[in-house]
Amino acid sequence: MRVCLAILIGVATCCPAFAQQADQRKGADRKKPAPFRWINALPKNLPSTVRHETFHSESNGAEVGYAIYLPPGYESEENRNRRYPVVYALHGGRPGSEAKAVRLAVPIDRHIRSGEVPAMIYVFPNGGRLSHYDHGRFKGEQAFLELIDHVDQNYRTVADRTGRAVEGFSQGGRGTGRYMFKHADLFCSAAPMGGGHQHEKRISESDGVESASVTIEPATNNTWDLARRFAQSDHPDLQILIVVGDEDFNHEANVDWHQHLTSLGIESRLMVLPGVKHSAMAVYEKIGPTIMNFHAGRFREHGHIDE
Repeated sequence: MRVCLAILIGVATCCPAFAQQADQRKGADRKKPAPFRWINALPKNLPSTVRHETFHSESNGAEVGYAIYLPPGYESEENRNRRYPVVYALHGGRPGSEAKAVRLAVPIDRHIRSGEVPAMIYVFPNGGRLSHYDHGRFKGEQAFLELIDHVDQNYRTVADRTGRAVEGFSQGGRGTGRYMFKHADLFCSAAPMGGGHQHEKRISESDGVESASVTIEPATNNTWDLARRFAQSDHPDLQILIVVGDEDFNHEANVDWHQHLTSLGIESRLMVLPGVKHSAMAVYEKIGPTIMNFHAGRFREHGHIDE
């Protein structure tokens, strides 16, 4: 009996140490965020028409990577004079990387090749260290604006807002929500998806403080205040499609933000997807052609798609 008791006491005494060691092992196994780089390797198994390119960003004093999807037939002789509308797809997560959203090129290519969607160019930018913000010495927003000029100069695009759209998921949904209001002169349609607009609201209400480690300047650079400014301005027509899954942890925030836009008189369409969690690929697998044809419809209205 005494032996059993001693064993039990020994095990009980050792358990905290075992637990601490297990926690340390878990911490060691937990992946740390990759360090930020302006140029990143792309994943494998992408469509053959995806290119990985760079451009020089004057604002960052650096070469910046981007991925670009060119539709079937872009390189053919018969299309040598054809110009294509462009969709800019902003990645989620932090830090930024042109590799983060480029897997969407797989369903994009499938839907274009099947004829469900007309031919369009898709560009996947690197959003910078804080993803789609100018923050400190990393100018993600300025790099994005420079990229648009670079793409228009180097590819057969419709180099006008009537042939240009922006979309994004998660951090990219937040970035889309800011860019579409700040730069409405550049886009005719926008699809912010799965964005954490509760964080944007906190920035608005907390003098720019997003978290203990991140403060946004100016504090009005958020999807709530920019919407107010947009509503009060003489702005061009902008079609907005908000998409979120009903199992996405940002679901309620997107519903609230949609109501905010409506209260300001800003027209937007909200699509809530049953059974979809926080995943850009899940959204595209569910309604990819709907999102793509939302942009294509606008391009068609302006005469840039005749098929």
